[in-house]
Amino acid sequence: MNQIIQRLKKSVIDSLPRSYKTCVWLLKIMLPISLGVRILDYYGFIEYLSTYLHPLFNLIGLPGSLAIIFVTSIFVPLYGSIAVMASLSMTLREATIISIMCLIAHNLFVECAVTKKTGSSFSWMMTLRISMAFVVAYVLNKVLPVNDAPFLLSQHVEEYLSLTDVFSSWFYSSIQLTIILVTIVTALMILQRILIEFNWIERISKPLVPLMRIFGLSDNAPFLWIVGNVVGLAYGGAVMVEMIEDGKVTKKEADMVNHHMAISHSLLEDTVLFVALGINIWVIIITRVSFAIIVVWSKRLFDILRKGKLNKS
Repeated sequence: MNQIIQRLKKSVIDSLPRSYKTCVWLLKIMLPISLGVRILDYYGFIEYLSTYLHPLFNLIGLPGSLAIIFVTSIFVPLYGSIAVMASLSMTLREATIISIMCLIAHNLFVECAVTKKTGSSFSWMMTLRISMAFVVAYVLNKVLPVNDAPFLLSQHVEEYLSLTDVFSSWFYSSIQLTIILVTIVTALMILQRILIEFNWIERISKPLVPLMRIFGLSDNAPFLWIVGNVVGLAYGGAVMVEMIEDGKVTKKEADMVNHHMAISHSLLEDTVLFVALGINIWVIIITRVSFAIIVVWSKRLFDILRKGKLNKS
């Protein structure tokens, strides 16, 4: 028993320096971006940008007025998109389509910066997620049955009366974010160290290996997939960075996981959030996972064709 306690203590102690380093890295990304987004919102940039998307939204069967929801999602976490949804009128069908678009392409600057650290191109991840949001919306518009039932949502929409309000709101939300981030990342780092110390990662991951192969991911991907779908891409990226540094996962394998997670991540929290708002759970899960599989296998096919072309030349 004493030996187990000592091993647990060692796992905690070993995880703390990496936890501190990772938290500082994430906060350097998140805090400036969140402030910048609030300032852009205050000066009306987000609403101005959304006006140029009206024609494109009409092509996927959505009214142009909903473009501001999607544009907001690109810059901020999902809660910001939900706040904007509260101020607009739409049907449940329209809400379903725009919700899944936001699930695919939200908080892009933060999350793409995280995936860049784990071997993926920042610009490509941005392009992939935005373009796939529209592809998925186009398909859903074709397959979802007509439904004029209203989407009912009531949320408080935060308004800034001055730049002082912007900085004040950002400061207090940053304190909350820092507390949440430090708690989650430290807990994840400790958990990972304990799993490694007691050789439990392989036991947890092994049953999921066949599923990963269907997804087009490597046999080393299950633990990353679990973390990414439980706590999300930004926090999961912290674990991925450590596993790359420890040689548990290659950057090529991490890049494939990033392609999957670009379309389908945080299936636990995000799904529960939108199901609580009235969106069908199966539409969310089946759509996101199916298109994530398509993206990864398309990436694999592209890599094979490119490699063959290079060999011929």
